[in-house]
Amino acid sequence: MTINNRLKEYIEQEILPLYFSFDKAHNIDHAEQVIEQSLALATHYDVDIDMVYTIAAYHDTGLSEGREFHHIASGRIIAADMRLKEFFTEEQITTMREAVEDHRASAKSAPRTIYGRIVAEADRCIDPMTIIRRTVQFSLKHHPDFTVEEHYARCCNHLDEKYGKNGYLKLWIPESNNAERLAELQTIAEDRVQLRKLFDRIYEEEKM
Repeated sequence: MTINNRLKEYIEQEILPLYFSFDKAHNIDHAEQVIEQSLALATHYDVDIDMVYTIAAYHDTGLSEGREFHHIASGRIIAADMRLKEFFTEEQITTMREAVEDHRASAKSAPRTIYGRIVAEADRCIDPMTIIRRTVQFSLKHHPDFTVEEHYARCCNHLDEKYGKNGYLKLWIPESNNAERLAELQTIAEDRVQLRKLFDRIYEEEKM
């Protein structure tokens, strides 16, 4: 499966640079990782590779309007981009908008289409050390007045609420290896001695 060269050129020049202005947890590296993961997961399904690529590229663009409703804003951005009409039908654009809207981890229901499930799963990118580091990065950026103990408490709460055994994060694609990585993260998070050592090291590195 090959991505349309003109589409790829447009997204690389006009869309992906938007991620340079976002926090470290959602920067260009994150966008490229979600694209890579989405394309890998797509090989298991009969899907349009151009749509998969575009959805992944746009999935967090709505962060330009704030974090809480960024998935809705991202959907609005992809639907309003007139250049995409050169490559997709109105029906395809609607499907892509829905996929972007549905990718958020805290969503209460499953994504409406396979495209939403692919980007939602790819966005998980469950690497334990990366997740802990991103949690610290986000806390430092958005709560600069917190003490180290308050940052650590927020880290613990976030890991429990999102990634814990009763957390809200759901996995949607059986071909993904996220389940194994999630179990690994849960083991680390439940061992507060190990977690605190990792947190302290990462916190010092990010404060530099």
